[in-house]
Amino acid sequence: MAWFYLFIAGLLEVGWAIGMKYTDGFTRFWPSVGTIAAMIVSFAFLSQALKSLPIGTAYAVWTGTGAVGTVILGIVLFRESRDPVRLLCVFAIVAGILGLKLTSK
Repeated sequence: MAWFYLFIAGLLEVGWAIGMKYTDGFTRFWPSVGTIAAMIVSFAFLSQALKSLPIGTAYAVWTGTGAVGTVILGIVLFRESRDPVRLLCVFAIVAGILGLKLTSK
């Protein structure tokens, strides 16, 4: 269950990272409410995952999932760069996440 909680926490991290773009510096009410809610729930799921996963692994996977998801949505939603070197770096993060998952007990 811990890996499921961590996956949900990572998805919610993507949500709040992208949400911050829409808050306009936390000056727009509803985007700000949604972003803060996603932050709180993301941390709650992360804390549940930490009950049984090592902190280093869980934190790296959580931030890695958030980073990869945010880069992908940045490309899709905001037309950010699709430079091959940038995408290779994202792939390296994914490989690291998978490596941590496969070597974790």
